[in-house]
Amino acid sequence: MRVERESEFKLTVERSRFHAVLFPAASDADVAAMVRRKKSEHRKANHHCWALRSRQSGGGVVERSKDDGEVGHPGRVLLELLRNADIEGAILVSRLFGGVKLGVGGVSRAFREAAAGAIAADRSGPAQR
Repeated sequence: MRVERESEFKLTVERSRFHAVLFPAASDADVAAMVRRKKSEHRKANHHCWALRSRQSGGGVVERSKDDGEVGHPGRVLLELLRNADIEGAILVSRLFGGVKLGVGGVSRAFREAAAGAIAADRSGPAQR
């Protein structure tokens, strides 16, 4: 399934806020543009983790992810979600730290839940704003 439009989802876990966006992307440049946009929207965000799956002209799938210094390898968690749903596009989750450490497992679960919410929003109808 190719992502056709942006879908967003917000999640709060132990006062940390996670802002997820699923969006159409074909290259690292598309992801970099979205990261810049979200960094300006969420100026206090500590981490902007993302994953990308796109199809090359030869038909192969390119996969990339970035943890942005966050514990628990959330970039890989996001990429796993895209793979499991067979989605071509990108997902970005920005975290605003709320003062409570979640631990490696808690961070991974929160990133997964936020991303899954954005994927569900994409499948359920118009993009949330």
